[in-house]
Amino acid sequence: MKKNIVHLLFIACLALLAGCVGKGEYFEESGKVFHTLYRIKYQAPQLLTEKIDAELQTFNLSLNPFHPHSIISKVNKNEPVEVDELFTEVFRKAQEIYNRSNGAFDPTVAPFINLWGFGFSRIDSVTPHMIDSIKTFVGYNKIRLEGKTVVKEDSRVILNFSAIAKGYACDVIARLLEREGVTNYMVEIGGEVTMRGVNPQGECWRIGINKPEDDTEGANTALEEILRPCKPCGIATSGDYRNFYVKDGVKYAHTINPATGRPANQNILSATVVADDCMTADGYATAFMVMGIEKAVETARTIPGIEYFFIYSDSDNNYLVSYSDGIQPYLLNR
Repeated sequence: MKKNIVHLLFIACLALLAGCVGKGEYFEESGKVFHTLYRIKYQAPQLLTEKIDAELQTFNLSLNPFHPHSIISKVNKNEPVEVDELFTEVFRKAQEIYNRSNGAFDPTVAPFINLWGFGFSRIDSVTPHMIDSIKTFVGYNKIRLEGKTVVKEDSRVILNFSAIAKGYACDVIARLLEREGVTNYMVEIGGEVTMRGVNPQGECWRIGINKPEDDTEGANTALEEILRPCKPCGIATSGDYRNFYVKDGVKYAHTINPATGRPANQNILSATVVADDCMTADGYATAFMVMGIEKAVETARTIPGIEYFFIYSDSDNNYLVSYSDGIQPYLLNR
C-alpha cells in the first residue's frame, strides 16, 4: 500500500513538473507601434515574435490614423473602403462609452485635438469662431456603421481612436497569446496594460501609477500607488501631466472636452481604471479626465465591471485621491 502511494506521488510530481516545463520560459518583446512604445512579457515554449509583429502590423493598417493607407485614414479621406473586424469592434466599444459618458468620450473630437496642437497639425492661435465652425461636424452621433461601411452625416467628420486604441491593442495581443496557449503574460502599450497569471517570480503582476507631476520628457518615475489585481484584467491611466504645452503662461493639455472644443482642464490630474479588458479601461479613463472629479465618481459608480483610482487637486492645489471600494484590495500602499 505504501509503495502504491509513493508511486502515485512520484507520478503526480512528474506530471506537475512536465506541466511547468511545458509552459516554457519567460520572454520579453519590445518595440514601437501606434507612435508609442510597447513591452510584452510572457511565458511560452518558444518566442512568438513573428506572430506578435504580424498582429501589430494588422492593427496598424486598420486603426492608425497617421498611416496613409490604414482603413481609418481612408475613412477620414472619404475613400471607399470596407472596415475589418478590428475597426468594427473598436467602433462599437467607442459608441458604448460615448453613450454611457454622455459624450465625454468622443472619437470625432480629432479636429479639436488638431486645432489645439495635439494631433496632425498645430495652429498658432485658436479663436471662438474656429471652435464654433468645427462643432458643426464633431459628434459621434454624426457617424455610423452600416455593415462594413462607415456612413457620415457630414463628410468633414474624422475619427481618431487614439484614446482607446492602445488599450485595444493590448487586448488584441493578449488574445493572440491565449490562442497560443499562454496563460502568464503582461502586455503594456503606451502605459496601458492587459495582464493574466503571474510574473517570472511566480507573483501577481504589479502596475505602478505615476505621481501626476508635469513631465513632458517622461523622466518622472515616482509612484503614487502600486496595483496588484491578481486577476485577468486591463488597466489604463489617463493624465494631462505629460502631453501639454505652455503658451503665454497658460497650460494647454491634450484632453479635449467635446462639448466646449477646448482643453478640459478639470481638477482630475490622473484617472486610472481597471476593467475586464483594457479597451474599456482606456476609454473610460479618458472620459473621466473630461468630466472632473465629482461627475467622474458619480458616473463610474453607475458602470458595472470597472474600478477607479483618481488623483485630483482641490482649490488649494493639494493632491487628493478618490478610489472605488472594489479597487481597495489591489492597492499596496494603502
